[in-house]
Amino acid sequence: MTGDPIVIESLRKEYGSFVAVNDLNLSIKKNSFTGFLGPNGAGKSTTLKILTNLIHATSGSAYLNGIDVVKDPSGALSTVGTVVETPEFYPYLTPRETMRYIGEILGMRKEAIDAETDEILQLVNMTEWGDKKLGTFSKGMRQRIALGQAMLNKPNVIILDEPTSGLDPRGMAEIREVLKNLRSYTNDLTIMMSSHILHEVSDLCDRVAMINHGKLLVHDDIDIVKQIADYRAIVVRMLQEPTPEVLETIKDLDNVVDAQRNGGNECLVKISGGAAEQEKLFNDLRNTDIRVFSLSEMDNSLEAIYLDLIKESR
Repeated sequence: MTGDPIVIESLRKEYGSFVAVNDLNLSIKKNSFTGFLGPNGAGKSTTLKILTNLIHATSGSAYLNGIDVVKDPSGALSTVGTVVETPEFYPYLTPRETMRYIGEILGMRKEAIDAETDEILQLVNMTEWGDKKLGTFSKGMRQRIALGQAMLNKPNVIILDEPTSGLDPRGMAEIREVLKNLRSYTNDLTIMMSSHILHEVSDLCDRVAMINHGKLLVHDDIDIVKQIADYRAIVVRMLQEPTPEVLETIKDLDNVVDAQRNGGNECLVKISGGAAEQEKLFNDLRNTDIRVFSLSEMDNSLEAIYLDLIKESR
């Protein structure tokens, strides 16, 4: 076992004949913000529920700050903040009352709870709502309070399971802003966040771990992962539907690795090479019967790599 704050060793979870987590090995570096990526059903939530002792693994081990989650769950989770599944609160309590209730459960002194609550409400942009009943809050507001309560005892590890799931665009933006500010609240914080929203991970995280069918596909710094692909992904927008015949025409052009429909009148073209090859693609397309009106390089190379890795692991 390494000295990393989150360590998963040969973790396996079976539900009858279905294997949700398949001998997973993963170590999360200290002070990193790791995006835990995978499609729905990949095993992300199952892994996080095992880490937070909500369910037990079939086999394998999980450690938080060096403490075995199965053998000593209280000790392992004592310096860990979590938001797993949809947070539920007593609707008749206010955020301040909720923080006091949770702080007392954690064994914190009243003075410490009050001081931390003021800082946390400011951190999650909920100061003006501190004395309002939670039952009147939107889902996004409750989610911000959930993030706040996870920080109450100043943990050094935060585990989040799709924190923006089910929120409207404004709510998602507010949660992401809070997540960007989390590490300014303490100098010692490791965050592991599951998500299937690629641009969210790309915007927030410095490391990424991708899984599918319960198996680890890749784990590294996000900039290194983005360099896995040896091609550029170009979105080609045209005035006609990208029929199979159109796609075959594009595939036959120089430097084209693949061409696929991308919804509507768009197709995603993968080319080898750099800017010169991208310019050549534009010129070559002009010499066909395909009526192209724009080309743009995909701004999230992580998405192309993610789709390739998921496809290869099927």
